[in-house]
Amino acid sequence: MRERARDGAAGRVVPAARRAVAPLGVAAALGAAVAWVGTVDPGLPGHYPACPLLRWTGLYCPGCGGLRGLHALVHGDVITALGANALAVAGYAAFAVLWVLWLFRALRTGGGMPVELRAKHWWALAAVVLVFTVVRNLPFGSALAP
Repeated sequence: MRERARDGAAGRVVPAARRAVAPLGVAAALGAAVAWVGTVDPGLPGHYPACPLLRWTGLYCPGCGGLRGLHALVHGDVITALGANALAVAGYAAFAVLWVLWLFRALRTGGGMPVELRAKHWWALAAVVLVFTVVRNLPFGSALAP
């Protein structure tokens, strides 16, 4: 691995520590948020706001159970996390993989995120979220409900 990469615009040498600032900053911010959720149980009333969609309609949104799932993951309980919100757990795992790739790419070349999402990717993600949301609110999809 090269110790330094060149800034494309000016041709300057950029130290590895400087190239890693963005991914490490994201990790620090998310690490603090995860530490908070791991410490303050979302299952106890009064610590987090209730989901407005669930409160007003009785329907689970795609994020319902996401904080409880993250709390369970922090405590090493993957089965409970998947039961709270399987899609959120998959999202956490996907983000972790992308973050590691981003860090390696930033250290190696100074580049940004390794995946360039196009419109078709966003539409596919929206379709997955929509199907997940609908299925978890139907009787046969009750296993996906938190």
